[in-house]
Amino acid sequence: MSCKPIMFHNVPHDTFNCMKKKLQGAGISVPPGNRGELSGSGVVADFEWDGQSNLTITITEKPFIVSCDTVARKIKSFVKECHGS
Repeated sequence: MSCKPIMFHNVPHDTFNCMKKKLQGAGISVPPGNRGELSGSGVVADFEWDGQSNLTITITEKPFIVSCDTVARKIKSFVKECHGS
């Protein structure tokens, strides 16, 4: 069962690339390009960035002892670190 999609708006190219690098640095596998599947630490998520400003991440697999909210908060922290806010 997947979690509800996490939507980010106003995500410029630099923020998107920064987030991908931070996820990779945390041991998460991130493919090149604007869409694909993130995976690591028992979590799998699909991501799609429209190339402009909208990013959608959908968690498709996670350990059963970890809530969707916990995983979403962690992902949001990566975006926030890169957004400079």
